[in-house]
Amino acid sequence: MPGLLSGKKRTKVNMCLSNSVKQNIPTCSKCSSQLSSQAVDDLDSAILPGLPDDVAKFCLALVPRSNFPAMGRVSKRWMSFIQSKEFITERKLAGMLEEWLYVLIMDSGGKESHWEVLDCMGQKHRLLPPMPGPVKAGFGVVVLNGKLLVMAGVSVTDGTGSASADVYQYDSCLNSWSKLAKMNAARYDFACAEVNGMVYAVGGYGVNGDSLSSAEMYNPDTNRWTLMESLRRPRWGCFAYGFEGKLYVMGGRSNFTIGNSKFVDVYNTERHTWCEMKNGCVMVTAHAVLGKNLFCMEWKNQRKLAIFTPEDNSWKMVPVPLTGSSCIAGFRFGILGGKLLLFSVHEEPGYRTLLYDPNAAPGCEWQTSDIKPSGLCLCSVTIKA
Repeated sequence: MPGLLSGKKRTKVNMCLSNSVKQNIPTCSKCSSQLSSQAVDDLDSAILPGLPDDVAKFCLALVPRSNFPAMGRVSKRWMSFIQSKEFITERKLAGMLEEWLYVLIMDSGGKESHWEVLDCMGQKHRLLPPMPGPVKAGFGVVVLNGKLLVMAGVSVTDGTGSASADVYQYDSCLNSWSKLAKMNAARYDFACAEVNGMVYAVGGYGVNGDSLSSAEMYNPDTNRWTLMESLRRPRWGCFAYGFEGKLYVMGGRSNFTIGNSKFVDVYNTERHTWCEMKNGCVMVTAHAVLGKNLFCMEWKNQRKLAIFTPEDNSWKMVPVPLTGSSCIAGFRFGILGGKLLLFSVHEEPGYRTLLYDPNAAPGCEWQTSDIKPSGLCLCSVTIKA
């Protein structure tokens, strides 16, 4: 069907459908009630009457992203489709995927935080609704099927920390939070990553502050966490990322090492087994995955990027220029448009974000960018939807 909707015809369908959706956007509480009463609630009904479902799905995929929340209120069938992995696939096939940077910002005073959304031009588009539940630290953040998952963490009340197993999901299409199944173990300062459509959580601290070796996997199709083979030793303050069906756990500390661990725990998701490597990165303050490489910033050397290539288990070091920041105080990373963004952890007058392009010609990899969060960046994720 993409061939039938190409060129001018595709634009026409997009405009007509967009206008149709805009007519359904509620402008007041009465309109909202009227829309709800008229909504089609039958999940078995046609997506668009008179059209085969495959054509209707492709049509919905052409609607601009700003109209998704209104689309979700049209019917349960539309809502279900917008929330599905299939919708992201259709958007990709239609060439309509949009890339956005979601940045967790520390508010002034350092006591609270909020998420804000930036586009490829660095323009702030909106703030996310507040995250549900108590304010926590040491939580994990993963992107799965165009959605943001915020997992576990620890909240402190009257000087006493309380570890959590709660998991919340932010739907970037519908601009709303929902609660998912709890993890099997409450934990914080743990490693987490998505590999082949599954989410993995490994190690960290538990309820009583004990270091953990347990690991578990989340299946979005069943909304269930399943315990898996544990690490050989407890590990905390670590991070993880996925590459070609394997989960890499790196950094942090373990009970079997003096100081920070250089060991890398590697989990084969097909064989369900752990193995170990010995050339990891230690005391990592920031990390990001771009293409087939892992980028790290170590506390002991914050003027060099450590770049890991899993294909041959090799590292290389790239100097970070002084342009943009004269302070050797470290950075937080962001990924946008296939480039690595370095946000300074300190406010500096006139500071410009550093940008590293791994595909640029030698000598031209570093630039400066106007993309800049409104405050101190705690972490960031990239969502395509």
